[in-house]
Amino acid sequence: MEPNTLLDALLDEAGMSRLGLATRLNQANEARGKATAYDHTSVIRWLKGQRPRGRTPDLICDILAERLGRPVNLEDIGMGTPGTTPEPGAPLDGFIEQSTALWRGDQNQRPDLQEAPVITGLRAVGPVWEWENPPEDLDVSRLGTMRVSEPDVVMLRAARKHYEEMYRKAGGVATRPRVIKFLTTETAPILRGSYTDAIGRELHRAVGGLVAIAGICSYDSDSQGLAQRYFHQALRLAKASGDRGFGGYVVALLVNQSLFMREYRQAVAFAEAAVRTAGQHMSPALATDIYAMQAKAYARMGDQGGAHRCMTLAETAVGRIRRDEEPAETGYVQPGLIEAQFADALLRLGDLEQAQEYAREAVRVQSHARGRAHRLATLADIELRSGDADRAAATAVKMVETVQGMESRRLRDRLVTVRNSLASRGSVATTGAEELIDGVLSLPV
Repeated sequence: MEPNTLLDALLDEAGMSRLGLATRLNQANEARGKATAYDHTSVIRWLKGQRPRGRTPDLICDILAERLGRPVNLEDIGMGTPGTTPEPGAPLDGFIEQSTALWRGDQNQRPDLQEAPVITGLRAVGPVWEWENPPEDLDVSRLGTMRVSEPDVVMLRAARKHYEEMYRKAGGVATRPRVIKFLTTETAPILRGSYTDAIGRELHRAVGGLVAIAGICSYDSDSQGLAQRYFHQALRLAKASGDRGFGGYVVALLVNQSLFMREYRQAVAFAEAAVRTAGQHMSPALATDIYAMQAKAYARMGDQGGAHRCMTLAETAVGRIRRDEEPAETGYVQPGLIEAQFADALLRLGDLEQAQEYAREAVRVQSHARGRAHRLATLADIELRSGDADRAAATAVKMVETVQGMESRRLRDRLVTVRNSLASRGSVATTGAEELIDGVLSLPV
């Protein structure tokens, strides 16, 4: 059952509380000679996705229409005909309202959103398919309350960079509430503003970058259902911007999440969609990462030929990277990333010697602290599998030193895996590293 973000958005716009709506419904029914006892919990159930029976949805439309001074229909309140979905390429107004309602609900820590399940099957593929295929947005101009101009777009781009750096240094758990608050209080009014088609394209591109960061932080906080919804929002914003390369970047985030959720065939399919659709608009750095992740997916399925083919494509792409020509979002593709991805793939294929060589090279080069922590975890795993417990323990100590000050459930998972692997050796050499990791894990995240 999907949360009803449209009803939530209209209640917020109308300045009406849940109890206020319930009270007005009871009064409307009483005027019709029917007694009802709706209260705020009734409205909460509807916000969680439950549809009230009888004429109640129509009465909700009437109450909100009177308050807002404009017509409101069942689709507007998220209670249209069950099973129907908005047409692809429909006007952006409804999408914007749904998006801003999700941001606000997330900021308010609504339980139904915090625990939103991961979308699977055709509904998970749908947003990628809609990004790939017509119709396109011919005009994204909008009439709103405030006039939006280039400085607003520049400010949003700066915010994306700021929160990306915060994420890398402090982790997604600490950064996530900051991003969500910024989306709700600063970004939403701008997105609802008045702008030309040209400014609108840039605006949707900039907002998409921020929403993608919100998705990354949600992924890192292990709120996978929410992360997926943010990635889908970012992909729709990418389509509205007309920037195919940026859309490819968002699909790459979905590839990474699919790998984490062990949906390897989906990861391969999404990677192929990104390459096919972004085409010449895809930057070399993004192509490098997508091919490397595709290689990991093939390796985890045991497809050695597919993994090596994609590794070759990644090696070709990495040689074409020119950092000053890359978009801001691909800054994460730093020296050593491809080696770390190859190490993971080769480890899965059972080639420990080659995997260890790549992992050591990945650790040797400079990278931001978050990336270095993941690389050290991969190296420690390979060293343990190669029977070198002493070296693995030393690598694990370096990882513990690197993660200090970060709040990340993904890094925490990697610490747990390394700690359990060290403990399984039962040697004196690993005891000190295990104790250091236990100290980090004792802190709540």
